[in-house]
Amino acid sequence: MTGMLSSGTSALLAFQRALGTVSHNVANASTPGYSRQRVELAARPAQPEGGSWVGQGVQVAALQRLADGLVFARQVDSSGELGRLSQLSSLSGRVDALVSDPATGLTAHWSSFFNAADAVAAEPGSTVSRGQLLSSGEQLAARWRALDGQLAVLDQESGQRLQSTIADANQLAQEIAGLNREIHAGGRNASPDLLDARALRIERLAGLVGAEAIAQDDGSLNVFTVGGQPLVLGAQAMQLSSVPDPYRPDRQLLAVDGPGGKTRLSSAGVSGELGGVLEFRERVLDPARAELGRLAATFASAFNAAHRAGVDYDGAPGADFFSLAPPRADAHTGNTGSASIAARVTDPGALKAQDLVLRFDGAWSATRADTGEAVALAGSGTAADPFRVAGMAFEVGGTPAPGDSFMLRPAADAAASLRVALTSTSQIAAASPLQGAADPANLGTARVAQAQVTSAGAFAGFAGAAIEFIDGNQYTIDGNGPFAWTPGTAISDPAAGWSLTLEGAPAAGDRFSLAPTPPRSTDNGNARTLGNLDQTGVLDGGSQSFTAGLTQLTARVGTDARHANLGHEAQTAIHAQAAAERESISGVNLDEEAADLMRFQQSYQAAAQIIATADTMFQTLLSAVRR
Repeated sequence: MTGMLSSGTSALLAFQRALGTVSHNVANASTPGYSRQRVELAARPAQPEGGSWVGQGVQVAALQRLADGLVFARQVDSSGELGRLSQLSSLSGRVDALVSDPATGLTAHWSSFFNAADAVAAEPGSTVSRGQLLSSGEQLAARWRALDGQLAVLDQESGQRLQSTIADANQLAQEIAGLNREIHAGGRNASPDLLDARALRIERLAGLVGAEAIAQDDGSLNVFTVGGQPLVLGAQAMQLSSVPDPYRPDRQLLAVDGPGGKTRLSSAGVSGELGGVLEFRERVLDPARAELGRLAATFASAFNAAHRAGVDYDGAPGADFFSLAPPRADAHTGNTGSASIAARVTDPGALKAQDLVLRFDGAWSATRADTGEAVALAGSGTAADPFRVAGMAFEVGGTPAPGDSFMLRPAADAAASLRVALTSTSQIAAASPLQGAADPANLGTARVAQAQVTSAGAFAGFAGAAIEFIDGNQYTIDGNGPFAWTPGTAISDPAAGWSLTLEGAPAAGDRFSLAPTPPRSTDNGNARTLGNLDQTGVLDGGSQSFTAGLTQLTARVGTDARHANLGHEAQTAIHAQAAAERESISGVNLDEEAADLMRFQQSYQAAAQIIATADTMFQTLLSAVRR
């Protein structure tokens, strides 16, 4: 009877524990990160009695947490990728919307500006047409500034996201370290709920920064970034922080605090939302903004050069139509010398969007900031022979120290600073600077095709000139020469500040008279050049037009956004599969729990009946003894 009572009591306690576990599962069926628990029952060791072995009932061997480490690792990895692609897709889509939307993009204002230039070519003396060109230019410049400003807002928002996400990640790392401490203290009897809480926080941390969890012998989980930097080591949490960009103190970069100080983390070394923000800035936002600035700088420089080649309504050489800031050179915060750099655009067709790092180590060198690739640097750095690189020229002022460096940003401020410089419609240089007349006795087919001002100061004193061909390959200007000529080459007089090209073939003795275009001329020679500039090959060494460049920018931003969106959709499906796999192992099935509840309830009732039976037998025995 004692053994029967002991067996019944053990069963009663075991099934009570099982019922409590089932009720705990049901209560947490919707709790995020909860893993189903199961009571493992085992027979209590039998005891010898009367030459045989008698069972002693049942006991709870363990409380098992149903979880798979491999599934957990896949879910952590998937969370990091999902967080990264979520940010990259969302932010890239916003850039695409800004650039491609007719309401915010450049296309409509671009077309209006060149339509206005064509109208001036059609009616060069019309004040209305000239006024429309100025107005369209101001609207185009304003749209360029506004688009760059919207991208700048996205840059600031990315920095704010970086700061807020760092704070959330640090909080999760602290909580994981605290749970590691509690789990280590619990040893083999650590609560499954603590393990669930830690796993949930690791998954959330992975969604923010990307993570890899490595189990330790003491039950702790060490957490590292995908680049191998520690975030949690046992009960110690490392702190993520931000450091200013050494070339751009207004921009913050990601770092981790370690015993040796702050270690910068690149976008390749992290994943999750932080990795997505960093990747967006480096791969989408910065290139798009730099290309927008390059187009602004190249367009303004080329249009200004074409405008200066003509003469305005008062007969004066044309001035710059647009104004914009020169290329920007930012000194490294660690520089010890007193050097400064002043740069300017000299060759719009060779201008690139990529930032360059200029470094002084006894001599100056240039490399691309994004790839580290060396870039050819010419010149001696003097005012007469400045350094020349990628369509820019610059001089160095002050004294550099070995190791000093600068970030040369060709188009950093171009779009934000673009403005119309002219203030009057009469300043529009629509006319060709020269009026060329062929002598009626000429035998050749040549005629003056196009003329331009090469030096405004020299051209101001020009009163006229005569060109006479000695033969088909030589000519004189006002008797000076002879000068060699080949078809397609320009005829110029640097001292008078003009040049021109001929169409057709001159013959020996052919003569051309040149005179400056008078004020109030309705000549449209230079206006035609301005109106065709959108389709003229200027970009990339003359291989691409401005219209093609704008189309390419829109297409590239759209492609980046589309790829990011497709990646996000694919990762969403992968993450759903990983979550379903975890749910199949660790999720609570209410139907199964209901069945277990009934089974354990019946077992509990049976165990109670065993105790009741043992009690009846004991009472019967006592009654028999009392007789």
